[in-house]
Amino acid sequence: MKGLVVDKRKYKMAINEADKELQIQVHGLMREEDTESYMGDFQETIGKVNKNSYTLVIDGTYQTTVPSKVVPQLEQILTFYSTLGFKEVVVVKPSSKIAQVQLRNALERIDFEGTLVDSV
Repeated sequence: MKGLVVDKRKYKMAINEADKELQIQVHGLMREEDTESYMGDFQETIGKVNKNSYTLVIDGTYQTTVPSKVVPQLEQILTFYSTLGFKEVVVVKPSSKIAQVQLRNALERIDFEGTLVDSV
């Protein structure tokens, strides 16, 4: 990832100025206790870009299945991404089939205006 700004065990955030992308990669299982530091890092990182000219790329390739009690939070964060004013929001499907189903189900339950892709 070019332009890495946050490099933590569970997630990475990078600003790719050439492609005008804010790239986020999620690794493994995001637990409830991970979300607070994630949101703090996320808020700080998006403050560094002009959102209406950048694409937000959420790369879930390495994301694993989330516990069923966390699914509502998945829906909330996807809704949140849609409301931030980015030029476009792109979500990369997880390689895990079960995680793909969870993501697809969450996207069907919310008003998500982004794009779901197989890979970056």
